[in-house]
Amino acid sequence: MKEPLVLLPGMMCDARVFGPQLAAFSPDNAVTIAPITMGDRVEEIASNLLDVLPRKFALAGMALGANVAMELLRRAPDRVCRIALMDTNAFAETPQSAADLEPLIIKLRAGNLAGFVDGMLPSTHLAPGPMRAQVMELVHDMADHLGADVIIKQARAMQRRRDYQAVLRRCKMPALVLCGAHDGATPIKRHSFLADLIPYAQLSVIEGAGHLPTLEQPDRTTEALRAWMKQPLVLQ
Repeated sequence: MKEPLVLLPGMMCDARVFGPQLAAFSPDNAVTIAPITMGDRVEEIASNLLDVLPRKFALAGMALGANVAMELLRRAPDRVCRIALMDTNAFAETPQSAADLEPLIIKLRAGNLAGFVDGMLPSTHLAPGPMRAQVMELVHDMADHLGADVIIKQARAMQRRRDYQAVLRRCKMPALVLCGAHDGATPIKRHSFLADLIPYAQLSVIEGAGHLPTLEQPDRTTEALRAWMKQPLVLQ
């Protein structure tokens, strides 16, 4: 039987960010959408997840979910069969970038959830075209569903995340680094660097997509994930 597939949504997102992939993979794979809502540090989130995840699994994370995936790999490399990192980077936040989040968190605490979402994910971070408005509407709805308290925890986890470059250099398993060609938050060059860190990584740039390729170009994204899932676990 194929290994279970665990999907980790990004900040402000729930299971709907992987809706097309869930539909595509669930007929043949046991698929879990694991929440990244349980803690205000990446390490705490990962620790809580390890208590409930399968014994061994394929792991795909988006944005902050990818940072949690890297932490799971650091803590339990024997349980992760393969890893996919989407629209993310392996660096810790700089003091300046962490401080830049504070005005948005203040805005969120004041009840301006929509302002926080637009500040964290401007529409220009998505690919231009008719899907942009539709995807942004869904992001706002997912954020509203999660609520301000959860999103503040996620913002704190982002501020405090560690550097995972050393972890990825030791990663010797089928690996996919995926991003949208129009990603304004984590551009292609960061993903190229990320792929170069991992010995067996393949880089996939999704044309016509920005920071949320799972929604913007679901078929192309699913195709890349299928190819990653078919890679043999024993690599030469």
